[in-house]
Amino acid sequence: MAKASKKKTVFEYVEPIGARVLVRKDEPKRETKGGIALPDQAEIPTITGRIVTISAQVENDEDVPLRQYDKILFHPKAAIPVDFEPDNQLFVVPVEDVVAVFRRDDAPSDG
Repeated sequence: MAKASKKKTVFEYVEPIGARVLVRKDEPKRETKGGIALPDQAEIPTITGRIVTISAQVENDEDVPLRQYDKILFHPKAAIPVDFEPDNQLFVVPVEDVVAVFRRDDAPSDG
């Protein structure tokens, strides 16, 4: 009898559904701007990350100003970790838990 081998499922990408975005969480800061070292177990209520993918619903919603590659601040309570990569830094985040988007003023200077 031949031994049955389990075939490992390989995913190529993760697409969020509904009013959600896929975020790659930034590395946690170990030190504040003032130079105070933070312990590993320091609980920070909001974290930053970069949007990897947005759902079709978010893309088509003019009232949600989120786009792919935006840097965001989000509340991690409802963020769902995605076991997709070894570093496990991907999270599916509901749009209502995105609390801020970091923007640059790219207006040309008069000079």
